[in-house]
Amino acid sequence: MLLYRSAVWFAKGLREYTKSGYESASKDFIPDDLEVQVPGRAFMVTGGNSGIGRATAFEIAKRGGTVHLVCRDQNRAEGARGEIIRESGNQNIFLHIVDLSDPKTVWKFVENFKQEHTLNVLINNAGCMVNKRELTEDGLEKNFATNTLGVYVLTTALIPVLEKEHDPRVVTVSSGGMLVQKLSTDDLQSERTAFDGTMVYAQNKRQQVVLTERWARAHPAIHFSCMHPGWVDTPEPSTALDTKKVLRSFLCWTELRSGRPKLPAGVFEDGSPIFSPKK
Repeated sequence: MLLYRSAVWFAKGLREYTKSGYESASKDFIPDDLEVQVPGRAFMVTGGNSGIGRATAFEIAKRGGTVHLVCRDQNRAEGARGEIIRESGNQNIFLHIVDLSDPKTVWKFVENFKQEHTLNVLINNAGCMVNKRELTEDGLEKNFATNTLGVYVLTTALIPVLEKEHDPRVVTVSSGGMLVQKLSTDDLQSERTAFDGTMVYAQNKRQQVVLTERWARAHPAIHFSCMHPGWVDTPEPSTALDTKKVLRSFLCWTELRSGRPKLPAGVFEDGSPIFSPKK
């Protein structure tokens, strides 16, 4: 079954996740959707100090939005915050140092955050792919603790905050790699089989989209969506995919476009339904 899934994923990847796939999908984009200003709207970006997260935070900042960067490494995060402020001219960039693999820390962060701030959009971007099995101080497998449990605790705790605001949204950066895994709930800590960080990551991404589907059903006032960002951050994928365009047209389009998103909640941003847990 894994071989079949891998073959399907590879074929889909060649067709949809490369530069040609972007060019095909971009025909349905409306460029004017990004020609908006968002002063007065607050956005939280996890992992906002580098890569996709930083690019997203910058695009929001230059359009006047308030940005809350949630990062683990204080030195890198402070550097990114300073760069975003200088490049965008927007001073409303706040920094929060949080280890998403520590559920108690995440919960405490939200309890403090909601006393001082409002929030319109949560962007679950941060993640990790640890290739050797590591445990957190709580005895949790590191990938699961960060990619699944951390996202679950942060999103669940922020739902009451989001529901108070106009047009609230939650965007989770998943991965097409999840297509090689069906949902498995009997080994969340990856203890029963030989550890494969890539497959654990894919399972985490499957868990994220299933959670998104559940949240969308339970909280219809919030628009929940998942997206696959394309191949980024390594030389080979970068040559096959126009990363800058993808960042603007997929992720930024999802949280910045004006008006209520046309796609129903609980779907991928290409319009396809999130896969059933049985698939």
